[in-house]
Amino acid sequence: MKNIVIFGAPGSGKGTQSDLMIEKYGFEHISTGDVLRSEIKKGTELGKTAQGMIENGQLIPDDLMISILASVYDSFGTDHKGVIFDGFPRTIPQAEALKAMLNERGHKVAAMIELDVPEDELMTRLIKRGQESGRADDNEETIKKRLLVYHSQTQPLIEWYEKEGLHNHINGLGSLDRIFADICQVIDNL
Repeated sequence: MKNIVIFGAPGSGKGTQSDLMIEKYGFEHISTGDVLRSEIKKGTELGKTAQGMIENGQLIPDDLMISILASVYDSFGTDHKGVIFDGFPRTIPQAEALKAMLNERGHKVAAMIELDVPEDELMTRLIKRGQESGRADDNEETIKKRLLVYHSQTQPLIEWYEKEGLHNHINGLGSLDRIFADICQVIDNL
């Protein structure tokens, strides 16, 4: 079982690369963004709370996210090939909570794969994605807030995963095939 944390700023290509990993390796996928957007669409209490926080560029409280993730993770059963965690963890306490949640199940994170993309490229990609998909959170003002939150709260995770011996840096700028080949090299060596 190869549980993978895919890591990078909004617009770094986490969803695209996750889809390619799912196709090649048969991994399950948990995108916190997709889970939250689904709750918002359904109009659940969680969805309403999440919507207000997301619109202000804030992160969802850790205990809430972990309980959601644990529930989705458990829904895959015990014989899966691994899970890609996309959009989580975003802080060191979340990384510690994820590690504890997996430990309770006798599982662990096999690798953290960081997709590193320059900020001007992220802005271009996200504005284009917003125009194509109609995602309300892909507008310049919200993107700037999300990148600020990412840099202040999420960057320290790189050091944390380095200390855990799990960090793998991938240059996220260039051809899709080259980026995916670099990711496959990491996974194949686990």
